[in-house]
Amino acid sequence: MTWQIETRQLTAGYRGIPALRDVTVGIRRGDIVALIGPNGAGKSTLLHSLAGQLKLMAGCVVLEGRDLCGVSRGELAKRMASVFTERTHAELMSCREVVAGGRYPHTGRFGILSDQDRRIVRESMEITGVLDIADRDYTQISDGQRQRVLLARALCQEPEIILLDEPVTYLDIRGKLEFMAALRRLAGERNMTVVMSLHELGLARHFSDRVLCVRDGAVVRCDTPEQVFAGGYIRELFGIEEQYAEEMAEVGLL
Repeated sequence: MTWQIETRQLTAGYRGIPALRDVTVGIRRGDIVALIGPNGAGKSTLLHSLAGQLKLMAGCVVLEGRDLCGVSRGELAKRMASVFTERTHAELMSCREVVAGGRYPHTGRFGILSDQDRRIVRESMEITGVLDIADRDYTQISDGQRQRVLLARALCQEPEIILLDEPVTYLDIRGKLEFMAALRRLAGERNMTVVMSLHELGLARHFSDRVLCVRDGAVVRCDTPEQVFAGGYIRELFGIEEQYAEEMAEVGLL
């Protein structure tokens, strides 16, 4: 099978201490892949490795047959976008200006927006439901609104792959469902690959094509949601005691 992006015996970590060891996994173009697992399992480390933002200790990330180390930053910015949990510094910037920053791989050295760039900015804000706050100060909006603004900025890059670290954390239930439905639609319409870490197992179950399970610094399983959420595997993955099986069944996780 031809993978759009893959890792080969990847080991990565921080300050010389591995957080992921010997990870080999492939992701197909156009799939929505949910990373699930206990806190500290290595999900964010895997996302940062895929994004080329973390120096690897061993192994490699391969983007359509090319080692990611050989892909220029400019080319990578046109092909891949990321929305991670780190705070974005955007003092004295409107939401529209933050979103427009996503066009930087496509504009010239001076970042001057063309009519087409401005159209893409507007469309990205419409898709993510933040056009009505376009002129508001980015630092004065809610965390949920910021999350959607950052997604709009990522979409402005017109990427083939988008990486998201806990993208629905600050959204209410309606916002979570709308956000995930928008991703599902975009993946279908643009053949865009989405890789994201999720705590919300119900969303991973219902909106993803593949579920990648991470535990103790290793990828322990990659299957369809139907396979992962069958047979009590989730209880095993998270180390949940048998006494809570009934509660898990009530919320559709067993």
